[in-house]
Amino acid sequence: MNTNELFGDVIYQYTRADALADGVLIDLSGNYPAECRLYRYPVDCSAAVWSLVEQAVADTRHGNSYDGVVWDIIYMSQRGIVSRPDEQTVLFKVIITGTGRRTHTLKAVCHPGDNLEPVITIMLSYED
Repeated sequence: MNTNELFGDVIYQYTRADALADGVLIDLSGNYPAECRLYRYPVDCSAAVWSLVEQAVADTRHGNSYDGVVWDIIYMSQRGIVSRPDEQTVLFKVIITGTGRRTHTLKAVCHPGDNLEPVITIMLSYED
């Protein structure tokens, strides 16, 4: 059965590519390939997570760099897992100094990209 017959024509579609172009998602794999080598799929993060990275780097008291904070997030997404709500999602804790709060609970979700390829998005624990 054709999907268009069941639901009708698509009126509007907001794609992952649109979200990357708009800054809603930040391409970590493209900008930080060495840090993202732990994953075989493309990795993005939400603008809210990127805001934490920027805050950490802007607070010069802690000596953070973009590379270092991104590495910490990627590494802890595999090593700091605290729960697995479902097959595609892990919740993990990561220490990001200079953000006003030391420990953050983030979420990594493996889901289909625009062409149904696997992609990973890292976001705050309460984001969708």
